[in-house]
Order: sequence, then C-alpha cells, then structure tokens
Amino acid sequence: MGSLDSAAGSGSYKRAAAPAPVPRAPAGGGGAARRPGVRSRLARFVLVDKVDFLQWIGTAAAFFLVTILVYTFLPGSVVVENPTMRLPSRRASGGWGRGGTEAVLPRGLGGLENGEGLTFEPTRLRDKWARERSQDAQSVAELGRPVKRVGARKPRLALVFGDLSPDAMQLQMISVASVLEAMGYEMKVFSFEDGPCSSIWSTIGIPVEILPVDTKLLTSMDWLDYDGMLVNSIEARPVFSSLLQEPFKSVPVIWTVHETSLAHCIREYKSSGMTQILGGWQEVFSRANVIVFPNYILPVMYAAFDSGNYFVIPGSPAPAFQADRFIAKNYDKDVRISLSLGPRDFVIAMVGSQFSYDGLLMEEALVLQAVGPLLQQYPSENSTQTELKVRILTGNQTDKHRIALEAIALNVGFSRGAVEHVAVEDTDNLLAIANLVIYCSCLDEQSFPSVLVEAMILEKLVIAPDLGMITKYIDDGINGLLFPRKNIAMLSQVLLQVVSNGELSDLGKNIASVGKARAKDLMASEAIEGYAVLLENVIKFPSETLTPLTAGEIPLPLKQEWKWHLFEDVKHLYNVNESLADCKMLKKMDWHRNRKNDPHSITPKIDETFSAIAWKEERANRIMSAKMKLEEEYLKERSDQPRGTWEEVYRNVKRVDRMKNELHERDEKELERTGQPLCIYEPFYGEGTWPFLHQSSLYRGIGLSSKGRRFGADDIDASSRLPLLNSGYYRDILGEFGAFFALANRIDRIHKNSWIGFQSWRVTARKANLSKNAESAMLEAIQTQKHGDAFYFWVRMDQDPRNHANQDFWSLCDAINAGNCRLAVLEAFQRMYGLQLDGDLNSLPRMPNDGDTWSVMQSWVMPTRSFLEFVMFSRMFVDALDAQMYDKHHQTGHCILSLHRDKHCYSGVLELIVNVWAFHSARRMVYVNPETGAMQEQHPLEGRRGQMSIQWFSYATLKSMDEDLAEEADADHPDRRWLWPQTGEVVWQGLYERERTMRQQEKERRKQQTKDKIQRMKKRARQKTIGRYIKPPSDDAGRLNDTRTDS
Repeated sequence: MGSLDSAAGSGSYKRAAAPAPVPRAPAGGGGAARRPGVRSRLARFVLVDKVDFLQWIGTAAAFFLVTILVYTFLPGSVVVENPTMRLPSRRASGGWGRGGTEAVLPRGLGGLENGEGLTFEPTRLRDKWARERSQDAQSVAELGRPVKRVGARKPRLALVFGDLSPDAMQLQMISVASVLEAMGYEMKVFSFEDGPCSSIWSTIGIPVEILPVDTKLLTSMDWLDYDGMLVNSIEARPVFSSLLQEPFKSVPVIWTVHETSLAHCIREYKSSGMTQILGGWQEVFSRANVIVFPNYILPVMYAAFDSGNYFVIPGSPAPAFQADRFIAKNYDKDVRISLSLGPRDFVIAMVGSQFSYDGLLMEEALVLQAVGPLLQQYPSENSTQTELKVRILTGNQTDKHRIALEAIALNVGFSRGAVEHVAVEDTDNLLAIANLVIYCSCLDEQSFPSVLVEAMILEKLVIAPDLGMITKYIDDGINGLLFPRKNIAMLSQVLLQVVSNGELSDLGKNIASVGKARAKDLMASEAIEGYAVLLENVIKFPSETLTPLTAGEIPLPLKQEWKWHLFEDVKHLYNVNESLADCKMLKKMDWHRNRKNDPHSITPKIDETFSAIAWKEERANRIMSAKMKLEEEYLKERSDQPRGTWEEVYRNVKRVDRMKNELHERDEKELERTGQPLCIYEPFYGEGTWPFLHQSSLYRGIGLSSKGRRFGADDIDASSRLPLLNSGYYRDILGEFGAFFALANRIDRIHKNSWIGFQSWRVTARKANLSKNAESAMLEAIQTQKHGDAFYFWVRMDQDPRNHANQDFWSLCDAINAGNCRLAVLEAFQRMYGLQLDGDLNSLPRMPNDGDTWSVMQSWVMPTRSFLEFVMFSRMFVDALDAQMYDKHHQTGHCILSLHRDKHCYSGVLELIVNVWAFHSARRMVYVNPETGAMQEQHPLEGRRGQMSIQWFSYATLKSMDEDLAEEADADHPDRRWLWPQTGEVVWQGLYERERTMRQQEKERRKQQTKDKIQRMKKRARQKTIGRYIKPPSDDAGRLNDTRTDS
C-alpha cells in the first residue's frame, strides 16, 4: 500500500474537494453546547462544601483512568503510524540522485481525512499537447500557403512485447488493437519470445515477428517505418537499447507498465548503491513519450523514475483474469483452513483503498459497528452452527492499529478471533471464500477499485459507499448495494436486507449474479478509448498517411468488451505466479545480479568472496603497473637521447604525419576496393544503424556525424570533409545529400573508383538490398559497359509502402510533401534558372506515367563523372530550396512540405529529385532486381524524345551556372546568408587564373630572393690581412749553418 501522507504528484496530485465529514462515534459523554449553571454548582461544591483529601485523590485517579481508556479504545482516538510512500514529483529532474525526483507532500495538506482525496492530473502532458496544437495551428497559418493531407497509406504502429504468453496484458492489447484496426491503423507485433498468443494475433490479421537480440542489445529493426510504438510491460525493456540511439530517438513511444516488481526493487537498489542500474532505468523511463499505468497506485510506486511523462488509463482485465484463474483452482476448503475459518462460517470481507491515510481506523471501526446488528442472527461462539467472521484486508498494519481494532470488535460484541486482518498476498483467497464484500473506505479516488471488480467476478455481493467513482459503475440494487457515506450507520439496514437467518438472501444472490455478468468487461470502454485519445495527442502523422477515426467516432459495440472469446483455448496456460515471473524477468537483464535468493546455498557466498579477492589483486597489480610506468617515463625524460640533426627530426615528423593521415587506407578492404570499378557508400547517423551496414569491400560507410561512428571500421567522417554538417540543422535537413556533398568535395582524395553508388541503410532493414547475384551482375555490366553512362537503381517507386494507389511521380511527391512538392520544385527552378513561370505547374519538367517506374530511397549507382555532375545540379537546387524555406523553418520548425514540425523538412523532395536529373539529362535508367540481378531499362531513351528538357540539365548549362555562382562568391564576397558556397568547392576560370598568377608571382619572388642573396654575398665587406706571416725556420736548418770544429 502506498501512503498519501507524503508527496505530491507526477502529473501532479492535487487535493480533491472534501465532502461533508463522516459522523464520528461520540468520544465522551459531554455535549457540544455548554449547559448553564454547571460552573456555578462546581464552584459552590469546591468552595463551600468540605471535601476530604482522599476523595480528591480517588476522583483524580478515576478521571485519568477513564481518559486513558477513551484514548486507547474509542474510534478515531488512536494515532496510526502510517508508512510513507512518495508520490511523483511536480518538478522533473535531470536524473536519479540529483534531487528533485521525490518531494514530500506540502505540510498544508497534512494527513487526509475521511472523504478527502488526491487527484492525479497529468498537467505537464496536457499542457504540452495543447501548446503543440496551438503552435502548429499558428505556424501553419503563418506559412501563407495551405498544407494538406494526401492520404496514400494507413498509419502504422508497432506493438512490442517481452513474450507472447497469455495474460491480462495480451488480452487488453488484443482488444485495443482490434479497435485500432477498425479505426484505420495498420499494426505489427514484435516480441522477444514466442508464445501461445502468436496464433491469436494472426487470427485477427496482425502479423507477428520475433526480434533477434545480439550481444549489444541492438535490435535489427527499422523503427522509422512506424509512426508510433506501443511498448508493453517491463519485459520489453531491451527494445529501448536501439530507441535510445540515433536515428530512432524521434520515434514516438507509449510504454505501458503494469508490473510492480521493479518498483519493489527500487529501494533495494538505492540501499545497495546501485546508481548505475537506477540511472539506466531512469534513462529508459525518460525516453518514452508517455508512461501509461493501469491504476493510480503505480505512479506512486514509480515516483523515483518520474520525468513528467506519467499518464493513467484506468481499466484492465487483470482482476477478471485473476479471478478466472483462481476459480480454476477450486480448493475452498484449504483456503478456509489457512484463514482460520470453519466450513460453515459466514464471512464478511472488508476491503478498502490501496492508499493509507488518516481516518482509516475510524472507518473500519464504524463499519464494524454497523455490522454488529448481524450478530443477533448467529448463536454463541460455543455453538457448532454458523458463526459470523469478519476479515479485514490490509497492507500496512501496525501493532497499535491491530490492538485498537481488536478492542473495538470486542466492544461491538464480536468474540475474540472473529475479526482478524488478512495480508494483501491473500486477497484472492479472501475474496473467494467471502459471502459478501464491504468497501469501507470513504476516500474519494479517481477509478473504480480493482478489488471490487475481482469480487464481482467471483460473484460476491458488493456493498460500498456512494462515492462518485463507485456510483458510476454500480447501480444500487442492480449489480451492487450502496450506503450513504455521510451516514455509515445506514449500512446496518442494508446488511439486514441481504442477510437473513445467517445466510445471504435471494436478493443478495441475484444482485451478485448481475454484478458478475457486468464486471467482466467493466471499464473496457474507458481503457480502449483512452489509448485512442492518447495516440491522437502523441503521434504526429505525416502527410502521406490516411486520417484514422477519432476516439469519439469509435462504434460503441467495438469498445464495450474485452476479446475473451479469443482466449478460451490458451487461458489455462496463464502463468500462475506473476511475481515469480517478474523476478525471473529481472534476473534475465544484465543489471539484476542478486544472488541472495537461495539462503541455503553457500556457492554464491564463495563466489562473492573469491570475486572480492580477485578484484583486490587486480587493483594492486594495476597500481603497481602505473607506478612502474610513471618511473620509466621520468627516467626516460632525464636520460640523454640522440636527437640527430634538425633535418632528420623534420623528416621523421613529416613521415609520421603522412602515416597518420593514410592510416585508414592500410587495411585489407581498402586494398581490395582499389582494384574494383565500383564502391557503394552507405550514409548513416547514429549507433542504431550499425546492424544494417555491410562489412564487405564493395561497401563503405560514411558517417554524417563524428559521433556514433563504428570502432575499427573504415568509415568516412563526412563532417570533417564538409564542415557544414557540424550544424545539426543542416545535417538533419540534408540527410543523405550531406554525404553526397561531402564525398564530392575534393573527391579524388577519397574515392578513386570509376563508378560510385549509394545505398540507404533503411533498404537493408527492409531486406531490399542487393544480393550477391545482383552485385555480380552489376559489376559485370559496369565492366563490359553494357548500358554505357547509365543510372542503375534497385528500389522501385511502385513497390514503395507509401504508394499503395500506384500514383504517378508528381502525385506521390505531393503525397509525401503535404501537397506542395510541385510548388516547391517550381519555385526552386525559378530561383536556379532565373525564370518567371508565374506558378504554372505545367511548366515543371515532365515525368511521364508510361508504365515504368522510378527510383526511391537513394539507392543507385552511376559513373563518378556523372555523380559530380549530379552534385553540381543538386547544390544549386538545395540552395534554392534553402533560400525559399530557411527563415520560417528555422524559426518555427514548420515548412510547406510538412503538416507538423519536421527537422527533415524537404527530405521527401530530395529523395526523388535524382529521377528528374537522370531523366532530363538523357541518362539510361536501368532497374536491377535486388534478388536475381536481372536488369530492365526504364523509360527507354528512344521513347523520351520530345519529353526531355536537356537544355536545362546539360553539363554545359550546369557548369556555366556553377562558375557564375563561384565567381560571385569568390569575387564579390556577398554578406547575405548563402548556402551554396558551404556545400562544396568554389571553382571558376578566374580562380585558375588567379592561382596561376599567384604561383608565377611566388616563383618570381623566390627568384628575386635568390638574386638578392647572391648580390649580398658579392657585396659583403671582407676583412683585410693584418700582416704577412713568415714561417719560422726549423731547428734542423739552424744546425746546418753552424761551423764545426774538431778538437
């Protein structure tokens, strides 16, 4: 049970209006009004009459004894120590453990009294939806041009489950999916484990796919194919491993959480210091656009993970599913023994709110007092006949609460042991053997109590106060009985009507029977309609989707009941122990490593001991290695090292730089790629695309961002080759064209093959990529020049999921661009060529509907020379689109090519524009079957005569336009914001001449420097000789001149 004494709420919990207070039992003999004359008589007695000292002592002792008894036993006089449970915070925090994720209830609210309540209101979500609708309407109005939905396909939803075992969640989602399908949605089910419900999904026409999960928990599925996702249960957690990565972060996700197992582990994780585990769950809960709970207690339990995205859709078949499962067990005798009940005892079950609050004991006491008159229908406790027993369902029971209630029961007239508490774990057992159920809580909540639903399914007579959330589903005297919450004493009269001679009357049995018939599908309509409304607010459907029905347009018969008939054959396979299933699920995940489940096993303790020892040794070894490495570095710095001459140092540094720049060219794939005529590049952005990228030498990845690149792969960093892609705005809006521009920028430095191709990773995700046979056939056609300067493609427009109606080229372009594709292309051509077409759409280049098809999804191959010509055209076309739409799109996020905010505004136009260039530049267009490699030319050149606008797409025209733009950018240096110079090289004839002049000037300068150096050397002043040097004679020469004398 949670406590409402401690916190404020996720969407925020607010105090509800308090009804009139429930009358309390008198707490003493005194009345509310003071009677006249009492004070005067007491004064005369004290002051005039002589009172003995012993009489004063006895009177005082009696007074204190009565006071203690009243304080201990009377209803409402006991201070109950309620356990605290935190409610979701009003303010979302950035992560767990930073503060703000939990907040206690303000003191002004205090403890809730009888009839008061807190209401959960998802104010942040509702304000966000209202703000988005207002901004969308305002921005679309400011565009100045109408945008429209041209429905070409149904909206697509992905339903993700942990497994397909038959349970209440499967029943609920099958019922919801059946209604959504009737509303116009197209769905597909994904699961990490197969199960019996797979056949049920196939029966209602929804395909099922089992997801493979690799070691990195990245699912190989393109979630961008779906307009939204409905993730169900905690067990589907692995799917978020890809949803947390680009490019899937923008996919709308609605996550339904119905388990309590993770909530029970939160406190254990905190006490154990498992901040990494909690941080991972916090990140996952924050990723979902909306977290849906089936009741109002779960947002309280998951308050630690609240980020302001909690939402409650009350209503679930779980209580009915639980009751059906319990009925199948059929062991009433064993249950009665476990609850200390006789086989003929008449049992009244008292149930209440899941929240604990002030006044709970008082309500139980008043209900017991109302049940008291029934004791006259039962003999004494020594009799062997039927006895009246009361069992109170409670979750948080203190000793004071138990002692006080026992005293109250004895005071009412119950025998000792006739009134006892029952733990929440025995809810099913208690409801199964009870003769009638009384809802004793007067706390005004927002949804019908699930415990009453289960009781009604078990065909038990339900008696409850006339609260708003109860009277909505219980008609007094029809499927249940009501008593006024302002006068609980009336409950006695209600009980006497349905209990006679110690047994439940025929009236009570009939009411219970009607209640069972209605309870099985209770709140089904609200739950199904709640999901429909949620989809309307969360998902922004693109312009090519058909508009589904709204929640108000759902036919009433479709949403009135759950699809019970589909589960008749598999219902017996329902997992008996749901809590054990939850624990088993958590153990499967890498984060749940608790080995304390078997207290009798010593293996976990031994493993933990050796693990601790190993980690200590490993840490000591690492510290020693670090110290030795640090000492070696110090010694190396102090020792003398031969540096060589400056020329040798310079040459070594240059050699290292060259090796560093060419390091990525040294692998085997690059060597294989050098000898091939073709290289196909796969643009990607984010780790979510990694499972769809090829590893062979024919393919090479090109990352649009420096982040999210594959480790050890020979990928190209497009942002380093084109600095424009460092801007997130242009990286998103250009998409694959960013990779085109980056490769074309000084292409000879990175691409040395005669042919070039591109393939979208989304084609691989759809399994429409080239097979080995198709690759071989294309390489053979390229080497033999079978089609010459051709444009090969392998993804057909007529087989695209967005083109169910097989529309022509411009119609499909309008459908995926809010009906404004032709207008945007026409204005772009006007800016490019300087034409005045006055909005005449017939002036657009013709794209005939001759039975052939076109290319989609940027998967094609062409000669490198033709690719550079296409990039030349594309740079000018993209610049014209940017000049047309940048201001409004950059400010508001809206453009005329989308119904809603879209950071990929004109990606739909860019996807198809290659067909316009290839058709009107007289390229052969050849379709390659991706499976067999068979080739078929589309729109043959012979049939294009008179339909092509070659004068606008010829190389000479595009080259002259490119040089004019380059001259303007190079010579004039305009101050206006201009995209074209940032998309590639700026080259024109004047630039060549200027470079040649600069080289000539540099050459002349070096020559002049040489001449000046020689002249300085010649004119350099030389020092004159100081004197002539005469070599002195040697000693031998002096001896030769001496006169010898003989003695």
